[in-house]
Amino acid sequence: MASDDDVVPRFTTDSETNRQYRRFNARGTELTVRLLPPAEEDNPVAITHFQASVNDLFEYASRNGEDSDMVGVTIHNEVNLPDKAIGISFRRKDQLSEEVIWSVFSKVAQSNARYNARERLIVVVHSVKMPVGFGKSIKSKGRPLDVMVHLQKYNRG
Repeated sequence: MASDDDVVPRFTTDSETNRQYRRFNARGTELTVRLLPPAEEDNPVAITHFQASVNDLFEYASRNGEDSDMVGVTIHNEVNLPDKAIGISFRRKDQLSEEVIWSVFSKVAQSNARYNARERLIVVVHSVKMPVGFGKSIKSKGRPLDVMVHLQKYNRG
């Protein structure tokens, strides 16, 4: 049984930049990372190690968001900027599953675009905080909500 101290890092973070967009209630995080090769003693299958590395990277990149936040991700190589970026469209953080990530990576692998995951990757995660509930907790003007619901039932006929 391995403890938390025995966990081998799967990537290194070279730089991390955070930016807040207050007007849009959004936050952007840009990470420059390098995926690490598997340890010699582990000797895992390369694709399994790559999947685990990318899953750990996405978990790390979206660690500050709520499940209801909308998250969009873009990944591109630092050295080959003319190459196409991998993009995952905005969706709720709790809907950004392993299957979604791997469907995007499989499409890139099947296309003619080249992609080198051994170089440093720039991962940009934009997170938009979605309003939940009724916003600020201010005292409502007019009739209470339970009275309005009661009236609505009678208005439907």
